[in-house]
Amino acid sequence: MSTLRQPYYELSAEAMQGLISTKAALERGPLGKRLVELVYLRISQINGCAYCLEKHSHSLREEGVPQIMLDSLAGWRVSRHFEPRERAALAWAESLSDIANSHAADSDYQPLEAHFSAREISDLTIAVALMSGLNRLAIGMRL
Repeated sequence: MSTLRQPYYELSAEAMQGLISTKAALERGPLGKRLVELVYLRISQINGCAYCLEKHSHSLREEGVPQIMLDSLAGWRVSRHFEPRERAALAWAESLSDIANSHAADSDYQPLEAHFSAREISDLTIAVALMSGLNRLAIGMRL
């Protein structure tokens, strides 16, 4: 356990409020809270944010997501617990999380078009960017 480096949520309250508002808008949007939280949890696994792992696992359990699905999220590609829509979203989330290597490949983007509207793809991409940023804040400031 480490000590909070800076109380960034107080020091940068206005900026943090913008991020929190974005998070709330995404959860109210057409993707639905369950899918958004699933993407948040996967990104937090990739980034190793313990605070976010606990937060999003708890939220998903509250949304009624079965524990077996949470347990197998890191292996979603070979798990039978994920629907094609979820798989497309998770592949995109992973691609964007490793953008230096993936370059957001067409092979990761194109499956989205079969399962999501243009608005949903936009929201999903914003959700990935938002959680990546929040992970970096939490990890960097030792939340």
